[in-house]
Amino acid sequence: MNVADTEVVLSVLHHAGFEPTAKLEEAELAFMNTCAIRENAEEKVWNRLNHWKSLKKKNPALVVGVLGCMAEHLRKDLLQNADNVVDLVVGPDEYRKLPLLVDSALSTGEKGISVKLSRTETYSDILPFRADGISAFISVMRGCDKFCTFCVVPFTRGRERSRELRSIVDECKELEQRGFKEITLLGQNVNSYDETGLDFSDLLRECAIAVPNVRFRYTTSHPQDFDQKLVDTMAEHDNICKYIHLPIQSGSDRVLQLMNRTYSREHYMSIIEMIRRAMPDAALSTDIIVGFCSETLEDHEMTKSALRQVEYDGAYMFNYSPRPNTRAYDTLADDVSDAEKTRRLQEIIEIQNAISTKRNLLEIGREHSILIEGRSKKQETEWKGRTDTNKMVIFPRIDAEVGEYRRVRIERANSATLIGSLIDVKHTVTVKQESAERGDVLFDLTPHIISSVNEHEHSGIEQPAALLPILQ
Repeated sequence: MNVADTEVVLSVLHHAGFEPTAKLEEAELAFMNTCAIRENAEEKVWNRLNHWKSLKKKNPALVVGVLGCMAEHLRKDLLQNADNVVDLVVGPDEYRKLPLLVDSALSTGEKGISVKLSRTETYSDILPFRADGISAFISVMRGCDKFCTFCVVPFTRGRERSRELRSIVDECKELEQRGFKEITLLGQNVNSYDETGLDFSDLLRECAIAVPNVRFRYTTSHPQDFDQKLVDTMAEHDNICKYIHLPIQSGSDRVLQLMNRTYSREHYMSIIEMIRRAMPDAALSTDIIVGFCSETLEDHEMTKSALRQVEYDGAYMFNYSPRPNTRAYDTLADDVSDAEKTRRLQEIIEIQNAISTKRNLLEIGREHSILIEGRSKKQETEWKGRTDTNKMVIFPRIDAEVGEYRRVRIERANSATLIGSLIDVKHTVTVKQESAERGDVLFDLTPHIISSVNEHEHSGIEQPAALLPILQ
């Protein structure tokens, strides 16, 4: 969501005559787009602002701004307690005012704050300023009406409001024309999308039909709004990825009630069964909050059993951190010690890592259509990309380019990554591995094409080429 909002900010500033720079030292404006959902996120912002003090000393005219949820959450604290580093504090619904605020700061040095929440702002008429690439984010709705007792989002991003369906579909078409291959639809609670009676399933279907050669993902869902219609829509369209992030937060009904999660464990598990029936190979991930107010060892064991029952492919797991202005902060005691939270979190992590490893090992021998995202961070000689089910795959950088969909056979796996090999090689290539010490050629690996592959390998038609590696 912060990436998508940053692209809106860049668009607003671009129309005001500003251009982005890769060098912070040369900037006239320096903004941080922030998150306030966890305490750790805010700590990172304060640390970064402390680092920016030196920039401000070298260039007193530099306008520093804090945008987004933390701006909405802390407001005047950022102007008063940041050692005069911060000039502008702008909430997530006030980005249209940035040119005026920036002009005032540059011309008079006046500090500004604009954090009013809106019931209608969706930025649907602003085309985000995106660099060319293969993956893009589209914000389809903003805000949240669920008011979970631990969550600050309704207070920092406001109430739910949805963009017009047609504007979203048009944006998808524009992205396809620019060469984007994958789009993620975003919302704090994306499946509560509602635009004049059209729900998220309707939106997802219209997008999938409008640009059939683009792959779609979405995040994040709330179990209360997840229904059979959405599952059927996902199963019906090949270009809707079979991956669902569905936060459970806790396996204990008592804790779920304290969190105001509005569903029971039984209801949640019925959704999982519904998904498994319609899409047996779909991947699932979740969020877990460990050590919520009054969480007992029995509650903790229920969360552990929920992990084992569902067998998620992945999970985001956190210690509970109280957020000011939330109901839990004001009315519930944070009575689980930090040491105990950490101990319980480690147990959860170990269980999930074992499950993720088990799930990934099942992928060995299978073939996937991979959207190549770029070079692996660890090895320049390897590509990285994701499966339809959002699993990261690493494979040798042979005969493939960024942005292509290519067939890969999985050969090895660990808890986080699948390792495979390209099976639809189209051209004869030579790859040389050289000794780091002497520069000697150790071997040539030359794949020779024996049978052809379908020109549109991402169509799902499996016609792998046989390979004959020749070692010299």
